[in-house]
Amino acid sequence: MTMFIAIMVLAAGTFLIRLSGPLLRERISLSPYAETLLKTGATVVLLALVATSAFVVDGAWAGWALPAGVLVGGVLAWRRAPLALVVVAAAATTALLRLAGVA
Repeated sequence: MTMFIAIMVLAAGTFLIRLSGPLLRERISLSPYAETLLKTGATVVLLALVATSAFVVDGAWAGWALPAGVLVGGVLAWRRAPLALVVVAAAATTALLRLAGVA
């Protein structure tokens, strides 16, 4: 029961944070520089997450297959390929390289 309460509190908090964006958008005005800084910051955080996920697994170097798969997926996503194709191509690249012995 305690776990259920914790999950519900976290869900409510998440919902309220997401709801605060549209509700406060018209009350808070940001300078164009601040908006650019926030957009750039979000991109940097996303790239850092991709880098740590692509290069490190369990605290050790992931090998060349995983970064190659991420690179293939990234290029296809950048070229606006369908999401299913991006995921399958990235997974297939990683799997085939691992099958070929490239760890």
